[in-house]
This record gives sequence, structure tokens and C-alpha cells, in this order.
Amino acid sequence: MTDAHLGGRYTFPGTSLSVRRIGYGAMQLAGPGVWGPPKDPDGAVALLREAVASGVDHIDTSDFYGPHITNQIIRRALHPYPAGLVIVSKLGCRRPPDRSWQLAITPAELTSGVHDNLRNLGLETLDIVNYRAMGSGHGPQEGSIAEQVGVLADLKRQGLIRHIGLSNVTAAQIAEAQAITAIVCVQNLYNVVHRHDDALVEALARQGIAYVPFFPLGGFTPLQSSTLSSVATRLGATPMQIALAWLLQRSRSILLIPGTASLAHVRENLAVGRLNLPQDIVGELDRIAASAGAGAH
Repeated sequence: MTDAHLGGRYTFPGTSLSVRRIGYGAMQLAGPGVWGPPKDPDGAVALLREAVASGVDHIDTSDFYGPHITNQIIRRALHPYPAGLVIVSKLGCRRPPDRSWQLAITPAELTSGVHDNLRNLGLETLDIVNYRAMGSGHGPQEGSIAEQVGVLADLKRQGLIRHIGLSNVTAAQIAEAQAITAIVCVQNLYNVVHRHDDALVEALARQGIAYVPFFPLGGFTPLQSSTLSSVATRLGATPMQIALAWLLQRSRSILLIPGTASLAHVRENLAVGRLNLPQDIVGELDRIAASAGAGAH
């Protein structure tokens, strides 16, 4: 697919890394609960290879997916990596044997996490590493992240990381991190219903910083889901395609990383770049954010 078919291109600020705006999130390549291997490892490999052959050049992953499994699948499928492929990983969590999600934010844990990613991906340097502040559930929580960002900045100076991003953070935390090192992207929960980051999306766009939303269909009420489905039916698309298309049109600084273990869904997601939402539809979707007591703004 051409750049236009995948939402156009975006260059991370202050870098030579340029990607198509529709990428792929690899979390679901692991087994149920993001734990252990998938039922069909060969199918996961085939999915990645088709995604990249179709033009995807931005893969989001983490070594705590599996743990280790997702990165090992990426390496098996794509190594040696094609020129121009940008792999973005994240740190801040670990998966003990009880399958829980636990903080991993000490300097030693963050350093070990970088080396785990390098080893399992078969790389000498990671393109971008996001520090994921665990916060409260899937929402950010105020608190200093200076120590953790400082560790990543040191690893960057050592040549193990090229660029640094953040995930699940507030505007204040972003500013704190920027006083330590350059930030090239931010990943937060954001979709047509959950609009708490509207002002942040705009502020980051003015700085040229990529905003990468996760959970494009997360947290919808039944009424909101019904409205989204109605729009999708009228446009001959799926609700996920409409949700992704809205994000693409929301800001040129938004990059998509929809995740799925289904090859059919990968193809549907990549087709979103060809879907142009009319302004009346965009208005209708914007209005559902305030419906059913969403309190989105």
C-alpha cells in the first residue's frame, strides 16, 4: 500500500524516523491474557509478515507481553528487519509467574528491561522506548517520573536507545520528562468517547510530538456503541474502522497501532486509510462523546 493508503507519513520530531500513520500493536500476538505463546505461532508469524508486506512500518511491542513471547515472534517473523521498520517498545511493568501486572520501575529493572528487549528482538539499539507510568488502571496518575526518565536518558547516552517516549502520562509528567530529555511520542487512552486528552493532543501537535492512542473502542456505553454501529452500517464499514478513521482525521499527529491476532482484522484496519469520514459524520461522532453521561471533556 502507498503512504496515502496508510494515512500518510509522520516523522518523529528531531529524528530521521518516518512511518506510515497506520501501524500495528503486537500485544495480542501472545496467548490469552497476554501470557505465554499463542495457539498458532505460525499464524502469528504470517500475520506480521503480511502486515509489513502491506506497508506497515511501525510496530508497537513490549518484552513484558508474554513475557518475551511477542518480541520473539517479531524476531522470528521479520529478522533481519527490513529497512525503515520502526519498532517501539515500552518499559515499566513485569509479569511474575502469577500472571499479574507489577511495577518494574527501579533503575535496575528498567535497565534489565532494555536488555531483554534487545536480546529477544535481536537488536543492538532500540528505535524508541516508551516509559509507561502504571497510574490508576488505564488512566494516568500524577506523580514524578523523573527518576525513570533519567534512567532511559542514560541508556540513550549509552547508545542502547535512540529515542524516548511516554505512555499513560499527564501533561505535567510530559513537561517534567522534557526537562530531562527529548520526548518523541506519547501513548494514552483516547478515542471518540474518551476525550480527556483533547487539549493534550493539540498541545503535542504544536510541538510536533506524535500522539498514539490505545483502546480505540474502549469504554463505550451501549448507547455509544449503538451510534457507532449505526454510522458504520451507513458507510459500509465496521465499528472499529469508523473509530480508527475518526482518530486519523482528528489530528495529523495521531499514529494508530491497532492490535489484533486476526489476519482478517489486520486487513480491515489497514483499509481505514482509504476511509474518509464526511464532516457531518465526524460531527455525529463528536456528539456521542457527551452522551450517556460520558463526561468526556
